[in-house]
Amino acid sequence: MKILKREKSDLKLALLLLFPSIFLVLLLVAYPMISNIQISFLELPVNPRLPATFVGFENYLEILKDPEFFKSLGLTVLYTFFAVAGSTAFGLGVAIFFNRPFRFRKIARSLIILSYVTPSISLVFAWKYMFNNGYGVINFLGEEVFHLFDQAPLWFDNPVSSFILVVLFAIWRYFPYAFISFLAILQTVDATLYEAAEIDGASAWQKFKIVTLPAIMPVLVTVVTLRSIWLFYMFTDVFLLTNKVDILGIYLYETAFAFNDLGKAASVSVILFIILSVVIVLSRKRVKF
Repeated sequence: MKILKREKSDLKLALLLLFPSIFLVLLLVAYPMISNIQISFLELPVNPRLPATFVGFENYLEILKDPEFFKSLGLTVLYTFFAVAGSTAFGLGVAIFFNRPFRFRKIARSLIILSYVTPSISLVFAWKYMFNNGYGVINFLGEEVFHLFDQAPLWFDNPVSSFILVVLFAIWRYFPYAFISFLAILQTVDATLYEAAEIDGASAWQKFKIVTLPAIMPVLVTVVTLRSIWLFYMFTDVFLLTNKVDILGIYLYETAFAFNDLGKAASVSVILFIILSVVIVLSRKRVKF
């Protein structure tokens, strides 16, 4: 009887301590999500004083019939794939390189994470300055120093070069997250495993495949999953860099604020949430930890 009373009192204390966190989650996550789903079934007028009109699934049908939506979806998938793969592979390679003692290692680690902790607006304008067709350092080196091209390219005015640059920017901007995660798990791997593999005559690739990859697999899945979510909903970096890469974040922004169609924009976000949730669930089920 005393044990039962103690369990009830512990439960009440736990609920009391968790209440602020639960309240914030409901207020900042659950309420906006439910409100967004509700808006997706409405046609909201620009004037907030006018009543909204219930249109059912009309917003969803318009989205699914819009070829620009599927174009943006395909572009977003490519952007997410290349950026996630590039930043993860680069971060893993740098982490493996830094997973050994050498001089000034702490300073080098601090310099590596600069791109991740620096505000995006500063990095974006630095890149736009470097690739400026009139005074950018990239065009100066390519045209005046190495003579790679006769005329300075308009990097951010061409859709193909703009896409390549936004992917490279994402890889450079976000690889430190993968680097920190992989470096932390690599430092827990027993060095004797590598020594045993080396005695057996294993090559560098075989040691990575047999020892390193199984050890980092849980972190690898987590990094890829989280980075895919963040980049799939990317807006700020691409919007500030160029107007030639219409990923879904740009498409949603223009739908909501350029065309003032909030109901359609809300339906886009719901569709994206469903797509991403299904992909993540399926991908994680295939992974064996």
